[in-house]
Amino acid sequence: MRRAAILFLIAAVLLTLGSSCRKRSATFVIALGDNIRTIDPIGSPSVDAASERVRALMFNSLVRKDEKFDYVGDLASEIKQSSDGTVFTFTLRDGVKFHDGRTFSSADAKYTLDLVFSSSFAKSASFFETSNEKPADGTQPVKRSYIKSVEAPDARTLVITLAHPWTGLLSNLVPVAMIPKDSYESQKTHPLGSGAFKFKNYDNSQQVLDLEANADYWEGAPHIPALRVRVIADTNALQAELRSGRVDIAPLPTSLSPDAIKQLGDDRNLQVLQFTGSNVTVLTFNCSQPPLNDVRVRQAIAYAVDRESLIRDLLLGQAKLAHSILPEESWAYSPGQKYSFDPSMAKKLLDEAGLKDPDGDGPQFRFAKPLVYKVSGSSAAAKNYAGVIQNYLKNVGVPVSIETAELNTLFDELRRGNFQIFYGQWVGGNQDPIFFKDLFATSEIPTEARASRNRSRYSNKEVDTLLDEAVNTFDREKAKRLYARVQEIVSREVPVLPLWYQANIVIARKNVGNINVDASGDWRFVRNLTVQP
Repeated sequence: MRRAAILFLIAAVLLTLGSSCRKRSATFVIALGDNIRTIDPIGSPSVDAASERVRALMFNSLVRKDEKFDYVGDLASEIKQSSDGTVFTFTLRDGVKFHDGRTFSSADAKYTLDLVFSSSFAKSASFFETSNEKPADGTQPVKRSYIKSVEAPDARTLVITLAHPWTGLLSNLVPVAMIPKDSYESQKTHPLGSGAFKFKNYDNSQQVLDLEANADYWEGAPHIPALRVRVIADTNALQAELRSGRVDIAPLPTSLSPDAIKQLGDDRNLQVLQFTGSNVTVLTFNCSQPPLNDVRVRQAIAYAVDRESLIRDLLLGQAKLAHSILPEESWAYSPGQKYSFDPSMAKKLLDEAGLKDPDGDGPQFRFAKPLVYKVSGSSAAAKNYAGVIQNYLKNVGVPVSIETAELNTLFDELRRGNFQIFYGQWVGGNQDPIFFKDLFATSEIPTEARASRNRSRYSNKEVDTLLDEAVNTFDREKAKRLYARVQEIVSREVPVLPLWYQANIVIARKNVGNINVDASGDWRFVRNLTVQP
């Protein structure tokens, strides 16, 4: 009797374990490298990449970016604009339903936008401009909304009227998730959208988000019935989870080194796929400080760095040479002046700048005080690249001192201009050509009171004029010509040196199919994934 009871108990345990394994295998696990700060689709006080990744799984917006980083309809099937650029009319798609079965209509879109435009959410700030008027009482300048009104004349039509022409409307609508009318309070804990996957559960302490397929999704139901997003920030843990099969796919695993990615590719159960990426890595030069205030010195550095060797030997080919801050896929892309590895040209330019080799046989330093090269102390890869770049510059007689700092300290140093060269990466923002204005307009030079993006302190009146015209025209062909001229000038004057576009790497189990990631790295591709038994 006792033996029978023991056998029954063992059988029950095995059955339970088998059931657990079957349940676990039925859930597709996707790894995310950074913490999900919020599941609130529109009302968060800040915007972070991880939260936006998972938002794309559950929600749609009125507008999305296409493969050329242009703005097209998402839940809008058609977008029309008045001749004066102040009225945008959106025709909404038929047959779109929220996860609770409600049909998406213009009333939902109006509710969402009215909420965003009247709030202090992080995603609301872009819809306001700072007035040039300075209040007499010394208070902060008044912020005025670009939006005059939002109307819903019928269920399938939404009309946004602007206070004056503004080319930034569509781009700033991209991250605004559409939610059902009167649902915002519940969205904070139970997101409800129209996306390919429905919210099921979120464990903030464990950083685990469970989703299920939306069978009624307007673009077609996902192939994966159950999806779990797990945050795995530790590099070693991520590799172990991939090798064990407890993670099915890790898109854009930025924490992994090129060597680690290569080694995972040798695992017979894994596949490593590489797609073109848009995030650009650059060297920023402080144009306000000598000797970098001389364009010939900046050009010399551009010729002195062998970027192709860096990509081949250190990044193991997991990047693509960059000639612009814009990705090549952009409708506004133009390479401008290109710089190949040419130490002789670098030395010639330094000679012309009056920084002659003291004994003529090199590589003696051409000036005694080293250039201060700032880099984040938390990035081992950045420090490794800095050492190689330091040697390239040493070979043409340019001394470099590498200084590391904690990220917040580093950004403060950049704002104050306490650097000469800075290594960094721009993520996402460089997909829109308006980024040229952020990086190169005189008005965007940082001050003690303001941390702006023109960290190079670059100033060129012709570029300012071209940018003012480009960001205020709705004529796409005209804007393309203007941005091409801007790129021609800034590539010649080198306030920044684009190094490479980081590839979009995906590591997945061999049985995962239909993996196709666009240059933006957006997670919309997850809907189309397939899994073989």
